Amino acid sequence: MNRALGGGVVAMLLACTSTAALAQSEPAPADAANDIVVTAQLREQGATEVPIALSVVDDEQLARLGLYEFSQVARFVPGFVVQNQSPNNPGFVMRGITSDSGTATEEPRVSVFQDGVSISKSRGSYVELFDMERVEVAKGPQSTLYGRGALIGAVNLVQNKAKLDTYEAAGMVSYGNYDALIGEGMVNLPVGEGMAVRVAGRIRQRDGYVENLLGGEDFNSVDTKAIRGSFHGEKGALTFDLIGNYQRDKAAGTAFKSIAYNPTNPTTGEVIGTRSRYSGAALAPTAGIENGKDLGLDRQVWGITGITGLELGQGLNLTSITAFRRFDSLEVFDIDGLSLPILQAAEDAHGKQFSQELRLNFESDRVSAFVGASYFHEDGRQRVPTAYDERMTLAQLAGALNGGGAIPGRAATDPAPAALFGNTAFTRTLLQGVAQGYGLVLPTALAQGLAANLKPSHVETNTNGSRTDAIDVFGDVTFRLSDQFEIGGGLRYTHDDKRSTYSAAVVNGRSILGGLIGSLTQPAAIRNQLLAGLATPGAANIPLSPLFPVPLFGISSQPTAGNGGVDRAELDNGGFSWRATARYTPSDAVNIYATYARGRRPQVLAASGPAAPFGAAEFEVLPSETVDSFELGAKTALLNRTLFADGSVFFYQYDNFQTTVLEGTQFIPTNAGKAESYGFEGQLRWVPSDVVTLFATYGYNHSRFKSGIRDGNRFRLSPDHLASAGAIVGVPLGAGKITFSPSVTYQSRVFFDDDNDRSDLQQRPGRLVPDNLVDETQKGYALVNARIGYAAPNDAWRLEAFIENAFDQNYIIDAGNSGDNLGLPTFIAGTPRFYGVQASFRFGGRN
Repeated sequence: MNRALGGGVVAMLLACTSTAALAQSEPAPADAANDIVVTAQLREQGATEVPIALSVVDDEQLARLGLYEFSQVARFVPGFVVQNQSPNNPGFVMRGITSDSGTATEEPRVSVFQDGVSISKSRGSYVELFDMERVEVAKGPQSTLYGRGALIGAVNLVQNKAKLDTYEAAGMVSYGNYDALIGEGMVNLPVGEGMAVRVAGRIRQRDGYVENLLGGEDFNSVDTKAIRGSFHGEKGALTFDLIGNYQRDKAAGTAFKSIAYNPTNPTTGEVIGTRSRYSGAALAPTAGIENGKDLGLDRQVWGITGITGLELGQGLNLTSITAFRRFDSLEVFDIDGLSLPILQAAEDAHGKQFSQELRLNFESDRVSAFVGASYFHEDGRQRVPTAYDERMTLAQLAGALNGGGAIPGRAATDPAPAALFGNTAFTRTLLQGVAQGYGLVLPTALAQGLAANLKPSHVETNTNGSRTDAIDVFGDVTFRLSDQFEIGGGLRYTHDDKRSTYSAAVVNGRSILGGLIGSLTQPAAIRNQLLAGLATPGAANIPLSPLFPVPLFGISSQPTAGNGGVDRAELDNGGFSWRATARYTPSDAVNIYATYARGRRPQVLAASGPAAPFGAAEFEVLPSETVDSFELGAKTALLNRTLFADGSVFFYQYDNFQTTVLEGTQFIPTNAGKAESYGFEGQLRWVPSDVVTLFATYGYNHSRFKSGIRDGNRFRLSPDHLASAGAIVGVPLGAGKITFSPSVTYQSRVFFDDDNDRSDLQQRPGRLVPDNLVDETQKGYALVNARIGYAAPNDAWRLEAFIENAFDQNYIIDAGNSGDNLGLPTFIAGTPRFYGVQASFRFGGRN
């Protein structure tokens, strides 16, 4: 570790010593009302008692800070970043490790749970945060506690359940700029002895904040509806909760914005915008993708969970968690970032999950323990159709998207009108230029024949699927050796039975451009035969036969046997993860802990397309990604448990670190070797009175590759520094109070790809156009939010005004993306200044 981290260790230990001394002079706390109860270790504890790095955002913080979604919550959690391209395409980043792949065969690395049920698959994990009890974020390897996918951490969403003997109702409506509307409602009703029901829902809508320069709905909008129903019953020692969730998202398209080319009118070529990352975009759907479906998302996520608890006596409790979950989504993208239909795509993703867990907990004065077993079944599929205008794609490959001199005085940054690319004399010249780059002089007649056959829309598709059956056996025990010292350990064994599938097809005939690119690297005899065939009139749709032996070429993916045949492979593997903990409490106010943990991500059976048309798909077994984690931390509760502070230092060593490489329009998992990470995280919460709560967080994370071609690179989406600070204030005024909640969050520089946009890594095979610019990064920035209002006694009603990103800070949330393969990296702007008013009410008790 470097000197900065060593200094953090020393500072933390000195702070522990001084606060312990301070605590000795304080009276024992009369109550722990300000300490949050959590279940991170699968039993109820105060947050300060848990010997792991844990951040908790409770219902008051969610409401008072206006945190409605993951990306907002993450800004107040050190070591946690959430990227939200769309609800269908989020990225969860924990201490530098990103989990965001939508590929069905991919395993998550950061687990997301709803009430103990894994919802970790990327396309179904971004859910609305409403009627919540709290959000728990456990950092570090949590495979022992949370199982598969918790290589480096877990997020557990604890939803409010139906409450007995409580009549309760609440509602909220909010309106702001961009026609932003949020409506929420909740009602809780007892329905008989020992039974209650609860229903809650949210509608959240907002116009897009990136202007659609071609007219129509603006990009990056929100249109989400979610509802939850729950039932709670108790009979003697038996409790039962049944929870059902449903959510639908229908947002406008994601604004993939090119900064290499100006937005133009595709018909006239008129420049209609600027190349700024944050300005309007000229994007449009094409008939070649999903029958011309509009850009945007249509996603449905639903699930049902049953939680049964039985007190067996003698400190024993049995818990059963049964769940079924499903997501279905279709998202259409214009991923070249331009008005011309060079490259467009869609993602059609589906997933079904069933899980069953049985866990036996034991609690006594000196021992806390649990043992259990679980079964997990998942079926997933991801279909990705892509459409290329071969003529325009050729122009981009040739560096002539502006017309290459065909339009005198046309700036290199201004794409030519669409009509120019239908001129076969123009595209013939481009073909000859591309061939010349391979040392081939292409005869004019042959080039003219090829140009005439280039398709305005070549469509191909690839589909990957996965079926997983997993069985886990696990146990964990904590021994309280004395009133001040405890040790613990846990072990989990996971066994996976997997089957991966892959298929690909060209939908409307062979690609002339793909055939040209493929033929130019062949021996002269084969090359000349292929080129002659591709130049035959109507060559795109002539059936493959002995008389016409020209393969069914694709561009970004080659078809499997029979033009869409399904290839399969199976994998059977298992492995252990474990942890060891120690906690020392020199006083009631101070906890010092140390942990060692081994995190394990199950082996991945990755699928990729064949190297040549009708070839076999390639299946690669990526070995288990493992991490050894060492952590030292301290948690304090001072000033009669009104001041809560905690800090931790950590060091991780990774083996078989898995990253992704862009091949065509597919992101293929690959083993990058070794990596390491170290850092410090701290949190402070002070509640000096009923009037004010102050809080602050800071996280330092140094995550770097340690081997291979990326040696020294930063992990993608991983800032070295994260910080937040704010207050929740309620000043009495009359019968009610004035409320004020200011906050500021900061994030340092990030890269959006593990390649760190290095020019030497942008030349890899498979990339059609190298990207030599170092621009796919975001420098550090801060966001300032505030809410002010008036609340009636007991929060019976509240009126507020709010502002988010008060200084209208420009920033991007992603860069590169699939267009990068064509030398067309795209950029997605972050949210601008939002402001508005909000009214809410609540009546009834909170039990």
